[in-house]
Amino acid sequence: MKHEHLKAGRLQVGLTQVRAAQRLGVSQPYLSQLERGDRPVTAELARRAAALYGLPATALPIPEAAPGQVPADPGRLARQLAGLGYPAFGHLRGCKANPATVLLEALRQPDLEVRLTEALPWVVLTYPDLNWSWLVSQAKLHEVQNRLGFVVATARTAAAADGRRQPTLESLAVVEQHLERARLAREDTLCRESMSPPERNWLGTTRSALARHWNLLTGMTAEQLSYA
Repeated sequence: MKHEHLKAGRLQVGLTQVRAAQRLGVSQPYLSQLERGDRPVTAELARRAAALYGLPATALPIPEAAPGQVPADPGRLARQLAGLGYPAFGHLRGCKANPATVLLEALRQPDLEVRLTEALPWVVLTYPDLNWSWLVSQAKLHEVQNRLGFVVATARTAAAADGRRQPTLESLAVVEQHLERARLAREDTLCRESMSPPERNWLGTTRSALARHWNLLTGMTAEQLSYA
């Protein structure tokens, strides 16, 4: 979380530094230093401030570098998507996480449930102002830029007919261009590496032009997405 988010969020909810510091469990001088940028905002304090000030999920902290790949907990990812507001998981008790970190963790998985991968274009459309610089650089570092490129392109395609989303579509087109320049030639899947050889062969001939462009074996299309 940037220090300016702390001050702007506090002023938005009409709290003095003294009152906000009490609610956050820190001293007023310490909060003053945080708001000036003299001290770094810890991840825990950022979460408390985001909850207190009602800040968007994009203000939540992200790591400077992504951790080593670990198998995702489908239940935790579903709760994170619920916390971001994904309608299909509205029945779950959500937990807040930065949408950029949710996307990266999901895309780095060798295998992921279809219901989770189908949520990713919705995340892109709902949080078009997420930290793209961090996400794109991390995607390239972990060689999942084709997966991210396909998700972004699918989201843009799904929303192309909605004239109210023109600014979002333009910003996503810029992200696509960055990913296009880093597109990998090797074939990949959209988090379905355990796919059987017959299914791989079938998708190789039936996948969409967009999936073929991003060298992905996937049956996902913009038309099938319920919430994008």
